[in-house]
Parts: sequence; C-alpha cells; structure tokens
Amino acid sequence: MATTSRGRAQDRSKIAGGQDHEVKYEAKKEGVSKDTVKKAVKSAGNSRKKVEADLHKR
Repeated sequence: MATTSRGRAQDRSKIAGGQDHEVKYEAKKEGVSKDTVKKAVKSAGNSRKKVEADLHKR
C-alpha cells in the first residue's frame, strides 16, 4: 500500500463517504451525482468494487 505524507497507509480499495474529494472523484469517474455515490456507499459499504457494482445496477 502507498503511504501518505504523514506516513499513514492509504487504502485505494475503499471509498470514504465522508470525504468530499473521494465522493467527487468517484461521481465524476462514474458519471453520476455525488448524492448517488453517497447512497451507494451507504447501501453497499465502502468497498470501491461494491460501490461501482451498485452504481452500474442503477
């Protein structure tokens, strides 16, 4: 895993629903609204694969 400038490990396989920049990135990538991504994170969990699968079902 990559580390941040503070030395913490980054987990790219997860989406932090409370982090606006992560939600915005995923929304732009999938071509949906930020609210849709937040709902997908809430229903599918924070796994990026599960969220993307949930978004493709919608």
